[in-house]
Amino acid sequence: MKKVALVLLIGCAVWVSIGRGQENSNSGQDGGAVKVQMHNVMYHFTDQIAVHLINVGGSLVPTSAGHIPIFDDKNSFELQITAAEMTMDPQSLANVLNTHVFAANDAPLKDISITIENNQLKVKGKLHKKGDVGFETEGHLSATAEGKIRLHAEKIRALHLPVKGLMDLFGLDIADLIKNGKVRGVQVEKDDLILDPQEILPPPKIAGKITDIHLEGNNIVQIFGEPKKYPWIKVPAQNYMAYRGNKLQFGKLLMSDTDLVLIDPAPKDPFDFYLDRYKDQLVAGYSKTTPSFGLNVYMVDFNKLKIKTTARKGARK
Repeated sequence: MKKVALVLLIGCAVWVSIGRGQENSNSGQDGGAVKVQMHNVMYHFTDQIAVHLINVGGSLVPTSAGHIPIFDDKNSFELQITAAEMTMDPQSLANVLNTHVFAANDAPLKDISITIENNQLKVKGKLHKKGDVGFETEGHLSATAEGKIRLHAEKIRALHLPVKGLMDLFGLDIADLIKNGKVRGVQVEKDDLILDPQEILPPPKIAGKITDIHLEGNNIVQIFGEPKKYPWIKVPAQNYMAYRGNKLQFGKLLMSDTDLVLIDPAPKDPFDFYLDRYKDQLVAGYSKTTPSFGLNVYMVDFNKLKIKTTARKGARK
């Protein structure tokens, strides 16, 4: 009996050791990155900032070695984009600059507004360090060789101030703040404003190289990589966010060898998703286990959740 027990004990130890080895090997693939593919998603960074993800292919990469992406911690991962097409409206870009980039009390620019007129981007605001004098610029967008966004100003106006270029207008103020670490992701080169999408957006951080940026109607269209050459995987859903491989945690659920698809059950309009409120969307929806033990989660659009909440409040009055 003692020999049998000893054999069983050794066998269990070997099995646990093998299991842990396989688990560690699996969680360490590609640095723990979880592959992601998205289609037709209106992705909310904050209440005021949203980006329409038409197609996205890439990975969720842990920001700390040995850790995994966690939905409940936006700083635990970054979205590394290999190929994508996405759009942002001018108001969202203005909100990025007002609430994230130039939010500090001593920021040189305040009250920024952005519109699209005659296929040009028109930027208005106030020069805070010059007595809140109003300024206005008009220009074209393009991608830099480094994959950043370039706004070339063709017309520059500032009330009661002689202006030779953007550097003359507020470039030195921005340069000083960059040195002090108070402004990230923005720089001025002569008559060009350079924006780094990896730095200007709030978390979760986005990493990737913009290869083209242009205006279409009232939208700013951004292309990452080469979407037409990317090996898109067929997903049995219209509007979705699909995650594959390694480990991913959301709420109390931890998936190993992740096989998770978040699906819009009403795909006539984009899948409206807000990471800060995904729990509310999750609770309002339902899920199904696939034959391969994956998970398909049908989530109610965030903007429809707000409509329901407003309706309840109105009914109580």
